[in-house]
Amino acid sequence: MSSADITALPENDGFKIRWGELAPFIALAVIILLGALINSNFMSANNLLNVITRSAFIAIIGVGATFVIATGGLDLSIGSMLAFVTGIMIMAMNAMAPTLGPWAIPAGAVVAMAVGALCGLMNGLIVTVGRIEPFIVTLGTMGIFRALITFMTDGGSLPIDRSLRDAYRPVYFGDFVGIPYPVVITLVIAVLGAFILYRTKYGRRVTAVGSNADVARFSGVHVGRIRTLAFVMQGVCVSVAAICYVPRLGAATPTTGQLWELQVITAVVIGGTLLRGGKAHIWGTVAGALILEVIANVMVLSDMVSEYLVAAVQGAIIIIAMLAHRFTSSR
Repeated sequence: MSSADITALPENDGFKIRWGELAPFIALAVIILLGALINSNFMSANNLLNVITRSAFIAIIGVGATFVIATGGLDLSIGSMLAFVTGIMIMAMNAMAPTLGPWAIPAGAVVAMAVGALCGLMNGLIVTVGRIEPFIVTLGTMGIFRALITFMTDGGSLPIDRSLRDAYRPVYFGDFVGIPYPVVITLVIAVLGAFILYRTKYGRRVTAVGSNADVARFSGVHVGRIRTLAFVMQGVCVSVAAICYVPRLGAATPTTGQLWELQVITAVVIGGTLLRGGKAHIWGTVAGALILEVIANVMVLSDMVSEYLVAAVQGAIIIIAMLAHRFTSSR
């Protein structure tokens, strides 16, 4: 090996601690400690399992959002898309229930996955082929999806067929060796997302596109394809969250998933993914989802701040996270 080759090698950081990547987990630990100090019931097994299970939906969708944001995109239609996918899934299951019985549930899940992927594909193609800013595109589709679910429910509620409720209930309320199924599904989705992002060529191209799309394009990367696929993955993750969410309430309404886009984007950003793209952290996103749910739970258990201000707190968190990103990146 020549001296030129040696100097070209990256510097070995040894055991250097990357505080930026550890920050979400440190913050989560501090908030859990505060929760335990504020209310002794916070650390009860039932409460902790409830918090983790409730955070699963945002964490699942957040995995897909991590890919979209890492490419320099943004999806504001997440909550409305979930409501629309949920409505289509319930309608499909109800229609198939008389002939398929309980098998209408997995059949409806397949329909949900297909609809979510198509919704994501539509967002991605409009962004890449139409060359319109993701913010504008998903702002438009957010209104479309929300209007469609309102039309489908006639402004009311679209419940699951009674014959399917008991069979579907374990998907949310059941567990595997004591771990709720939504948590198990979250871990599976996070592991798959981490593998794709950190161990595949596509994952490396996602961050390359987010860092500098022009340089990536000149390097032979099909930028449009990478971004479109990221939106499709987002749609699939929304569908998975919808499948887990349906048995919790047993119906779809015009308010299903409302403001979830705020929670998802906040979870992704405080998890270490840069909103401008180029850097992504799957496990940080999962930690971010837990942070939001733990904060909401602590607010409910304490009398310090009204639980009606949860959305305000989440909005403040994303602003603080953006300021922190700006401060650290300027140093």
